[in-house]
Amino acid sequence: MGMSVGGGKGGGGRRRRGGKKAVMSEINVTPFVDVMLVLLIIFMVAAPMMTVGVPLDLPKTSAKALNAETQPITVSVKADGAVFLQETAIPVEEIAAKLEAVATTGYTERIFVRGDGAAPYGVIADVMSRIQQAGFTNIGLVTEQKPDN
Repeated sequence: MGMSVGGGKGGGGRRRRGGKKAVMSEINVTPFVDVMLVLLIIFMVAAPMMTVGVPLDLPKTSAKALNAETQPITVSVKADGAVFLQETAIPVEEIAAKLEAVATTGYTERIFVRGDGAAPYGVIADVMSRIQQAGFTNIGLVTEQKPDN
């Protein structure tokens, strides 16, 4: 009642005339999938690093103006690095305390950062990081629309 699988003397096996095994014509897909997954991970990690050195002109965009029911808080940075909350000049160190006093809806208040195109990028980044460290999460950059040609 025993039946052997895979080749005994009664045929059914993959043997050639000389007793050698036939070449297996199937492809083992597992190593192929492993290599593809490794390549995918490498490209997922490397792709964001390739876009770091692209020169950009951030202040001009073709984005549409936002419709807003309430007036957001605006923080402006002039070309010389001076920081303004609404229309009042303030030191950069006091920005978090002043925002907490002005915000009416708490830390979900919309805050727009307006930076002059000639303003130092480091000053704008410092202002945004101080706003974020104060706990505000809804921060946006304001830009001018490109003129339609």
